[in-house]
Amino acid sequence: MRTFALFLIACAVFAADKKSASELIDLSRKPARPEFADALRNSFSSDDLQKGLAVVADGPDFLFAIETDAATQLLVDDQPGPAMRHAGKTNLWFAGAKLETGLSHSFYYLVGKAAFGGKTDVAAYGPESYEKISVPHGTLSDKTVFTSRIYDGMKCDYWVYVPAQYDPGTPAALMVWQDGHVMVQRDGNTRSQIVFDNLTAAKKIPVMIHVFIDPGTIGDKSLRGIEYDTVSDRFARFLRDEILPVISAKYNLRKDAYSRAIAGNSSGGICAFNAAWFQPDQFSRVLSRIGSFTNLQQNHPGEFDGGNTYPFRVRTEPKRNIRVWLQDGANDLENPFGSWPLQNIHMANSLKFRDYDFHLSFGSGTHNAAHGNAELPEEMLWLWRDYQPSKTSQDFAPDPAEKDRPFYRVKIDSRPSR
Repeated sequence: MRTFALFLIACAVFAADKKSASELIDLSRKPARPEFADALRNSFSSDDLQKGLAVVADGPDFLFAIETDAATQLLVDDQPGPAMRHAGKTNLWFAGAKLETGLSHSFYYLVGKAAFGGKTDVAAYGPESYEKISVPHGTLSDKTVFTSRIYDGMKCDYWVYVPAQYDPGTPAALMVWQDGHVMVQRDGNTRSQIVFDNLTAAKKIPVMIHVFIDPGTIGDKSLRGIEYDTVSDRFARFLRDEILPVISAKYNLRKDAYSRAIAGNSSGGICAFNAAWFQPDQFSRVLSRIGSFTNLQQNHPGEFDGGNTYPFRVRTEPKRNIRVWLQDGANDLENPFGSWPLQNIHMANSLKFRDYDFHLSFGSGTHNAAHGNAELPEEMLWLWRDYQPSKTSQDFAPDPAEKDRPFYRVKIDSRPSR
């Protein structure tokens, strides 16, 4: 028993020595003090320090650290970064940098002439992604398990996030999020609950109920690809006819598409577009991050009529009254199913060609949610801009400035042009 107690005390001491990002950055201003080097060792694993993976951020303020005996140069977003300095009289090197928020960044080191360590897709969160003392928290429901008829006995999990400002006497807007489990942890990478609370309290977005829904399973088989990548109205019907009636029985939801949005990452991104494309009377606002507008159709292997056809369908089929935010990165996937970066650019040009109200946020990231998570406040503000609770409809039109902008064109910078 005494040994166990000593173990708990040791763990508590270690936890007390581990510093937050803001504390580490503050300590770095006096790097000669031994407590700074101690804080680096206590706050990062020795593995991350030795492999050049250690980084923390507090808004635009970043701190990079590496343990090496060799002279080291930091590169951030493929550009020379600030000079590395010693942390006291140790072999720990560090550098601080101010980076743009609302997107993701990458870094690595040059040790001698060799590239070493580093990470891609490091999110730089802005002020709306951090807790504010004066802002009340919403409430996350317990997990609910739902059994579908439309998907023949499929079971899926969902959670409901309700803002503190919700009044059961007033119908609330609605936003549905695919792969909902990633939204459940309040201080997780998405920062979604924090962003919702901050923007709702500031009256920058309407009071809305957020549904975090996971793809389902039948036995041990995941139906994510079938639900998300199949270009049909099946998933939209699943939401309309099965999930939302259950949510509406508990919460007072608005029924108009003007007050409903849908969002997702990767296959969840094309799923969100699918739902609005096939049922614009249910969802009029779409957030698609690193969307899989590629041939991931899984109901009919070998066929080529998956999400890869959407850019052509957008150009030729009747225009839907929807507003669409697309996000992707230049280093997204290339595989047998298609090119994620090129397909998202193609989608943006097709939406522009038909005068849709759209936005493309295109960075340098990989197939990763970091960029989208970092810009979540901007995404929400854009999707819900000019929303008026007194209205039930709006004819979405591009921002006037968009009309004078050219179509997107690709410039190859990863190899010589000739």
